[in-house]
Amino acid sequence: MTQALTKQVTFDEFIAWYPESSDRHYELHDGVIVEMPKPRGKHSEIAGFINGSLFIEITRLSIPWFIPKECVIKSVNTDSGYEPDVIVLDRQAVMDEPRWKKESIITRGSSVKLVVEVVSTNWSDDYALKLEDYESLGIPEYWIVDYLGLGGRRFIGNPKQPTISIYQLIEGEYQVRQFRGNERIQSLAFPDLNLTAEQIFRAGEVV
Repeated sequence: MTQALTKQVTFDEFIAWYPESSDRHYELHDGVIVEMPKPRGKHSEIAGFINGSLFIEITRLSIPWFIPKECVIKSVNTDSGYEPDVIVLDRQAVMDEPRWKKESIITRGSSVKLVVEVVSTNWSDDYALKLEDYESLGIPEYWIVDYLGLGGRRFIGNPKQPTISIYQLIEGEYQVRQFRGNERIQSLAFPDLNLTAEQIFRAGEVV
Protein backbone atom coordinates (compact mmCIF):
# COMPACT_ATOMS: atom_id res chain seq x y z
CA MET A 1 0.00 0.00 0.00
CA THR A 2 0.96 3.64 -0.42
CA GLN A 3 2.89 4.95 2.58
CA ALA A 4 2.56 8.60 3.65
CA LEU A 5 4.99 10.80 5.55
CA THR A 6 2.40 12.77 7.50
CA LYS A 7 4.18 16.09 8.09
CA GLN A 8 2.66 18.86 5.95
CA VAL A 9 5.10 20.44 3.49
CA THR A 10 4.92 22.88 0.59
CA PHE A 11 5.71 21.87 -2.97
CA ASP A 12 9.07 23.64 -2.83
CA GLU A 13 9.93 21.89 0.44
CA PHE A 14 9.04 18.58 -1.20
CA ILE A 15 11.33 19.24 -4.15
CA ALA A 16 14.18 20.29 -1.86
CA TRP A 17 13.64 17.16 0.28
CA TYR A 18 13.37 14.67 -2.60
CA PRO A 19 16.41 12.32 -2.45
CA GLU A 20 18.39 12.58 -5.71
CA SER A 21 19.72 9.03 -5.70
CA SER A 22 16.70 7.26 -4.24
CA ASP A 23 15.45 4.05 -5.87
CA ARG A 24 12.00 4.90 -4.52
CA HIS A 25 9.46 7.31 -5.99
CA TYR A 26 7.54 9.91 -4.05
CA GLU A 27 4.65 12.24 -4.76
CA LEU A 28 3.13 15.13 -2.85
CA HIS A 29 -0.60 14.80 -2.20
CA ASP A 30 -2.17 17.91 -0.66
CA GLY A 31 0.97 18.72 1.30
CA VAL A 32 1.72 15.15 2.39
CA ILE A 33 4.73 13.27 1.00
CA VAL A 34 3.63 9.85 -0.24
CA GLU A 35 5.98 6.96 -0.97
CA MET A 36 4.58 5.27 -4.04
CA PRO A 37 4.17 1.49 -4.11
CA LYS A 38 6.87 -0.33 -6.05
CA PRO A 39 5.36 -1.21 -9.44
CA ARG A 40 4.60 -4.83 -10.18
CA GLY A 41 6.33 -6.35 -13.16
CA LYS A 42 3.22 -6.14 -15.33
CA HIS A 43 2.71 -2.50 -14.38
CA SER A 44 6.24 -1.66 -15.54
CA GLU A 45 5.85 -3.74 -18.69
CA ILE A 46 2.66 -1.94 -19.71
CA ALA A 47 4.10 1.51 -18.98
CA GLY A 48 7.20 0.64 -21.00
CA PHE A 49 5.11 -0.65 -23.90
CA ILE A 50 3.02 2.53 -24.02
CA ASN A 51 6.16 4.64 -23.78
CA GLY A 52 7.75 2.77 -26.68
CA SER A 53 4.59 2.86 -28.83
CA LEU A 54 4.22 6.62 -28.40
CA PHE A 55 7.92 7.19 -29.06
CA ILE A 56 7.61 5.30 -32.35
CA GLU A 57 4.69 7.55 -33.37
CA ILE A 58 6.58 10.71 -32.43
CA THR A 59 9.56 9.55 -34.49
CA ARG A 60 7.43 8.42 -37.43
CA LEU A 61 5.61 11.74 -37.61
CA SER A 62 8.72 13.85 -36.89
CA ILE A 63 6.81 16.00 -34.43
CA PRO A 64 8.67 18.13 -31.84
CA TRP A 65 7.51 16.18 -28.81
CA PHE A 66 9.49 14.02 -26.40
CA ILE A 67 9.03 11.58 -23.51
CA PRO A 68 11.26 12.38 -20.52
CA LYS A 69 12.64 9.64 -18.31
CA GLU A 70 11.06 11.38 -15.34
CA CYS A 71 9.54 14.68 -14.32
CA VAL A 72 7.21 16.16 -11.70
CA ILE A 73 3.90 17.83 -12.55
CA LYS A 74 3.07 20.64 -10.14
CA SER A 75 -0.62 21.01 -9.34
CA VAL A 76 -2.06 24.44 -9.94
CA ASN A 77 -4.41 24.60 -6.94
CA THR A 78 -2.75 22.65 -4.12
CA ASP A 79 0.60 21.61 -2.73
CA SER A 80 0.66 18.48 -4.86
CA GLY A 81 3.17 17.06 -7.31
CA TYR A 82 2.97 13.89 -9.39
CA GLU A 83 5.37 11.66 -11.33
CA PRO A 84 3.26 10.06 -14.08
CA ASP A 85 4.07 6.68 -15.57
CA VAL A 86 4.30 8.23 -19.04
CA ILE A 87 4.21 11.86 -20.12
CA VAL A 88 4.56 13.39 -23.58
CA LEU A 89 5.86 16.95 -23.63
CA ASP A 90 5.90 19.65 -26.30
CA ARG A 91 9.55 20.54 -26.81
CA GLN A 92 8.78 24.12 -27.83
CA ALA A 93 6.39 24.80 -24.95
CA VAL A 94 8.77 23.35 -22.39
CA MET A 95 11.27 26.08 -23.29
CA ASP A 96 8.93 28.52 -21.49
CA GLU A 97 8.65 26.36 -18.37
CA PRO A 98 10.38 28.33 -15.57
CA ARG A 99 11.53 25.25 -13.62
CA TRP A 100 12.21 22.68 -16.32
CA LYS A 101 15.92 23.10 -17.01
CA LYS A 102 17.04 22.98 -13.39
CA GLU A 103 14.41 20.79 -11.76
CA SER A 104 12.45 18.84 -14.43
CA ILE A 105 9.23 20.39 -13.13
CA ILE A 106 6.17 21.02 -15.31
CA THR A 107 3.88 23.84 -14.18
CA ARG A 108 1.75 24.44 -17.29
CA GLY A 109 -0.77 22.14 -18.91
CA SER A 110 0.11 23.66 -22.29
CA SER A 111 3.50 21.93 -22.09
CA VAL A 112 1.85 18.51 -21.93
CA LYS A 113 0.32 16.57 -24.81
CA LEU A 114 -0.58 13.41 -22.92
CA VAL A 115 -0.28 11.85 -19.47
CA VAL A 116 -0.64 8.13 -18.71
CA GLU A 117 -1.16 6.54 -15.31
CA VAL A 118 -1.10 2.75 -15.01
CA VAL A 119 -3.36 1.80 -12.10
CA SER A 120 -1.84 0.25 -8.98
CA THR A 121 -3.36 -0.57 -5.60
CA ASN A 122 -3.79 3.16 -4.91
CA TRP A 123 -6.29 3.40 -7.76
CA SER A 124 -8.36 6.17 -6.16
CA ASP A 125 -5.47 8.62 -6.65
CA ASP A 126 -5.63 8.11 -10.42
CA TYR A 127 -9.41 8.33 -10.74
CA ALA A 128 -10.00 11.21 -8.30
CA LEU A 129 -7.06 13.25 -7.03
CA LYS A 130 -4.92 13.26 -10.18
CA LEU A 131 -7.85 13.48 -12.56
CA GLU A 132 -9.10 16.64 -10.86
CA ASP A 133 -5.65 18.24 -10.75
CA TYR A 134 -4.76 17.33 -14.35
CA GLU A 135 -8.08 18.82 -15.48
CA SER A 136 -7.47 22.02 -13.48
CA LEU A 137 -3.99 22.31 -14.96
CA GLY A 138 -5.43 22.04 -18.48
CA ILE A 139 -3.67 18.84 -19.56
CA PRO A 140 -5.52 17.99 -22.79
CA GLU A 141 -5.44 14.19 -22.57
CA TYR A 142 -5.15 11.75 -19.66
CA TRP A 143 -5.16 7.96 -19.90
CA ILE A 144 -5.94 5.69 -16.95
CA VAL A 145 -4.81 2.16 -17.83
CA ASP A 146 -6.59 -0.14 -15.37
CA TYR A 147 -5.27 -3.52 -16.54
CA LEU A 148 -6.57 -5.40 -13.48
CA GLY A 149 -9.94 -3.69 -13.29
CA LEU A 150 -9.22 -2.32 -9.81
CA GLY A 151 -11.11 0.97 -10.06
CA GLY A 152 -14.42 1.57 -8.38
CA ARG A 153 -17.58 0.54 -10.21
CA ARG A 154 -18.59 4.19 -10.58
CA PHE A 155 -15.48 4.64 -12.71
CA ILE A 156 -15.27 1.43 -14.78
CA GLY A 157 -18.75 -0.06 -14.49
CA ASN A 158 -20.22 -3.30 -13.21
CA PRO A 159 -18.96 -5.98 -13.55
CA LYS A 160 -15.49 -4.56 -13.15
CA GLN A 161 -13.09 -5.46 -15.96
CA PRO A 162 -9.79 -4.24 -17.44
CA THR A 163 -10.47 -0.79 -18.88
CA ILE A 164 -8.59 2.07 -20.48
CA SER A 165 -10.27 5.40 -19.68
CA ILE A 166 -9.19 8.26 -21.92
CA TYR A 167 -10.12 11.69 -20.60
CA GLN A 168 -9.99 14.53 -23.11
CA LEU A 169 -10.33 18.20 -22.26
CA ILE A 170 -13.39 19.73 -23.96
CA GLU A 171 -14.31 23.32 -23.08
CA GLY A 172 -12.26 23.10 -19.92
CA GLU A 173 -13.74 19.84 -18.62
CA TYR A 174 -12.72 16.22 -19.05
CA GLN A 175 -14.97 13.96 -21.10
CA VAL A 176 -14.21 10.24 -20.90
CA ARG A 177 -14.27 7.41 -23.42
CA GLN A 178 -13.52 3.89 -22.33
CA PHE A 179 -11.96 1.00 -24.24
CA ARG A 180 -11.86 -2.72 -23.52
CA GLY A 181 -10.89 -5.93 -25.27
CA ASN A 182 -10.31 -5.56 -29.00
CA GLU A 183 -11.60 -1.98 -29.16
CA ARG A 184 -9.12 0.33 -30.85
CA ILE A 185 -8.21 3.20 -28.58
CA GLN A 186 -8.82 6.71 -29.89
CA SER A 187 -6.42 9.47 -28.92
CA LEU A 188 -6.58 13.12 -29.91
CA ALA A 189 -2.82 13.47 -29.47
CA PHE A 190 -2.07 10.35 -31.54
CA PRO A 191 -5.04 9.84 -33.89
CA ASP A 192 -3.21 7.28 -36.06
CA LEU A 193 -2.10 5.10 -33.15
CA ASN A 194 -3.18 1.57 -34.05
CA LEU A 195 -3.52 -0.20 -30.72
CA THR A 196 -6.36 -2.03 -29.04
CA ALA A 197 -6.97 -2.09 -25.31
CA GLU A 198 -6.04 -5.77 -25.22
CA GLN A 199 -2.72 -5.16 -26.98
CA ILE A 200 -1.86 -2.65 -24.26
CA PHE A 201 -2.98 -4.98 -21.47
CA ARG A 202 -0.79 -7.73 -22.95
CA ALA A 203 2.04 -5.20 -23.45
CA GLY A 204 2.79 -6.41 -26.96
CA GLU A 205 3.32 -10.06 -26.04
CA VAL A 206 3.00 -12.56 -28.87
CA VAL A 207 -0.09 -14.75 -28.53
